[in-house]
Amino acid sequence: MNKGDKIELKVTPDPYVTVRYAGASGDFNPIHFDDDFAKAVGLPGRILHGLWTMAQVARAHTDAAGGPEALKRLSVQFRGMGLIGEEITVSGTVLETDGEVALVRSQVAQAGRRIIRNAEAELEIA
Repeated sequence: MNKGDKIELKVTPDPYVTVRYAGASGDFNPIHFDDDFAKAVGLPGRILHGLWTMAQVARAHTDAAGGPEALKRLSVQFRGMGLIGEEITVSGTVLETDGEVALVRSQVAQAGRRIIRNAEAELEIA
């Protein structure tokens, strides 16, 4: 990885991703898997788990760096709700490297809305 390199990952969350993630994470808030409930509380429908979306940020970075063992630090700022069935795009840029570690800044967008901003990862580079 070199300064200025770009990373990108596009994922379209399928209708069952929140059900699977609820089981894996233990987060059974009905806004994630009950469309009627989500609408009743003012949401446009079921929404993605924020941590599932953050996992896509981690995935984009580790794919670019050659595997999960490269991820040394990850932080994000959640700024919006992710919706099921609409493609999300993780995009980022390598800000700097010191020969051993790359600092990458990224964001997640869906339908023109940034749902994660100022994500920052430190990746070990070979």
